Amino acid sequence: MSVKVLSKGEATRGRILDIAQDAVLAKGFAGTSLDEIIAEAAITKSGFFYHFKDKNDLAKALLQRYLDEEWRVFDGLFKQADELSDDPLHSFLIFLKLFADLTNDLPNGHPGCLVASYVYQDHLFSREVRTMSEEGHRIWRKRFRERLDPIAVRYPPRIDVSLDDMADMLSAMVDGAIILSKSLHEPGVLPRQILQYRSYVKLVFGG
Repeated sequence: MSVKVLSKGEATRGRILDIAQDAVLAKGFAGTSLDEIIAEAAITKSGFFYHFKDKNDLAKALLQRYLDEEWRVFDGLFKQADELSDDPLHSFLIFLKLFADLTNDLPNGHPGCLVASYVYQDHLFSREVRTMSEEGHRIWRKRFRERLDPIAVRYPPRIDVSLDDMADMLSAMVDGAIILSKSLHEPGVLPRQILQYRSYVKLVFGG
């Protein structure tokens, strides 16, 4: 397998994004200054503006990278689950178990959801960035719904449920569990909540 070697410019851009993401997740976008990012990255202001034209441009790049990485992880987990079972329900249950195991392996818990932090401070961003954040949630709804549809065909729900709401429930549960785990200083909250959602899916479809 070939390994991509980053150019100096790509490495610098990546380091800026890493520093900015850690800062934004720790104290919000409003509380993160360009000066502190530039200082920690050990670059000049002109070096920063070579990569990003302003703070909003940085926000856009951060969000796009975060969304891409989220779906890279989810796609990998779904691929693993599909390889283990061609039954739609069993595959989804396997995915949820893999997801719970992944979050349980994070030594300090999940660092936080960048999309959620953007939503709370959406007045700081351009319309383009706000639309990206909204579309991120719509894509998650669509992708999870695509998993639930074939399950409902093979295993009709035992109770009256909205599949859109079940898809949104997974996103809402994850974001809520991240907040709760940080508030309680209990990293295990997120994997436990994912497994609770898994149990709910089993009860709804009875597989």
